[in-house]
Amino acid sequence: MAKIQKKDIEKKIYEYHAEMCKVFSHPTRLEIINTLRETEMNVTELSVRIGIDMGNLSQHLGMMRDRRILTTRKEGNVVYYRLVNPKMLNAFDILREILIEQIKKDGTLVDALEE
Repeated sequence: MAKIQKKDIEKKIYEYHAEMCKVFSHPTRLEIINTLRETEMNVTELSVRIGIDMGNLSQHLGMMRDRRILTTRKEGNVVYYRLVNPKMLNAFDILREILIEQIKKDGTLVDALEE
């Protein structure tokens, strides 16, 4: 059996990192992360809170579950979603802070942010 090289492990970590970052590449998934910040919710609750249909929402939730961003808990017929690791919120918040700083520097959309 071949010994696994450190560089191979590093490449695999970069691949996993890129897959996880794909979650941050869609506004709906970002909204899901932020909505689940404090509590778990079922699909119906999320759909109402975010304002998208359940079919579209379910696709996003499935992708996020596959990438181990979300986990589920079933209670009767109801499935509840929550973040697997709250540390995810640190990354979310840092990226959002950087974005807001950039917008303010550019002087664009500042009025919209302050309203």
